[in-house]
Amino acid sequence: MSAYKTLNPTTGKVEKTFDEHTDAEMSARLEKAHALWRDDWRHRSFDDRKKILKTAAESLRRDKEKHARLIGLEMGKSIRESVGEIEFSAAILDYYADNAERILAPRNIQTSCHKAQVISQSLGVIYCVEPWNYPYYQLARVAAPNLMAGNTVMVKHAPSVPQCALAFEQLFIDAGAPEGAYTNLFISNDQSEQLISRPEICGVALTGSERAGSAVAAQAGKALKKSTMELGGTDAFIVLEDADLDLVIRSAIDGRFENNGQVCTAAKRMIVHESLADEFTGRLQAAISEFRYGDPLDPDNTHGPMSSESALNLTLEQVDIAVKGGATLLTGAERLNHDGFFMRAGILTNITKDNPIFYKEIFGPVASIYRVRDEEEAIALANDSPFGLGGSVYTKDIERGWRVAERIETGMVFINAMGGGGPELPFGGIKNSGYGRELSEFGIEEFINRKLVCVP
Repeated sequence: MSAYKTLNPTTGKVEKTFDEHTDAEMSARLEKAHALWRDDWRHRSFDDRKKILKTAAESLRRDKEKHARLIGLEMGKSIRESVGEIEFSAAILDYYADNAERILAPRNIQTSCHKAQVISQSLGVIYCVEPWNYPYYQLARVAAPNLMAGNTVMVKHAPSVPQCALAFEQLFIDAGAPEGAYTNLFISNDQSEQLISRPEICGVALTGSERAGSAVAAQAGKALKKSTMELGGTDAFIVLEDADLDLVIRSAIDGRFENNGQVCTAAKRMIVHESLADEFTGRLQAAISEFRYGDPLDPDNTHGPMSSESALNLTLEQVDIAVKGGATLLTGAERLNHDGFFMRAGILTNITKDNPIFYKEIFGPVASIYRVRDEEEAIALANDSPFGLGGSVYTKDIERGWRVAERIETGMVFINAMGGGGPELPFGGIKNSGYGRELSEFGIEEFINRKLVCVP
């Protein structure tokens, strides 16, 4: 039976299934994508490619409710959050459509040679493996920069969001992109490994778990393919003693419980100065007690179901491990008596370094609160992690916050905010959170040939 199916997490029922592509179909799609790159797409002007991306962005905005409802249907995200994801995805398409030519313009090198210049050229077919938690945004992050750079793109999306995958592919078809520019694949992991080994594939990008990243990175490395990896995180949410608690609580709610905590950059470790810890904990507990659970397509509900029963069960299992290891469960973290895969948000405290969960990522709606005595202890705890994706620092002293941010070992740190900005900001991490960057000028430069042309 195919792994690609719409299993509605609100009802627990399978609504639609999709056949996987055969090896022959996968090869035919690859050959089409490679031939298009070789003979057509890379030779097109930036303006030609820009028109297609702009049209796709306009379609996303025009039909944002339709696309948002697909997200809610397939992985349970609330309609408000889903609409926000669609709007951000459209902004990413626009950003690269408007800025690719400037970013990739030839760069002259000051040298004793007569002339030396670096030109940016496409590589070929870029293969992307993407997750379910942001079914459109994750695709936009890889499609927009690579298409504008002149690459063609093939994507293996998560099996649980097949309708989102097909809808995103249709955007480019309807926008006038030729067959092979952007290609959706319904393939197995074994087929994925075969594809990576093919000479037509020139780069591999993955967003997903640490385990998936390790496997795919090894396959890409064996085939000598450039790769980028955006993996898990245990982001620190540092609250210093001079922080504005009103702002902190608002950020903590969004930062940990958006998308039911199924976010790689969620505030998974809340590191709070001891002078504020009791009030912070009490206010956070009061706030999550007001969450309204139910159909994610109903705007009156704040939270829908977890994306799958396996995601729900794993989170509950991790909480149980934490409690058996000595942690305190203050509230929640229990399955709701409701059809589908609903879980009440929870709070853990008293997690010590010998707790089996201390170095693990909880990918669900559970806040873990740590008390610290001072700034130095907060920084040390933040850095005591195998991951290094993002993080945030809360303080009324911006210069102090900047100094703390510089010492946090991650790819991103925000001051007095959980994320922010737009497509112009780079996204990515270090350590076991992966390597490479998406979004911004850095994202479009990951899969290009920086060719030197020199007249001695």
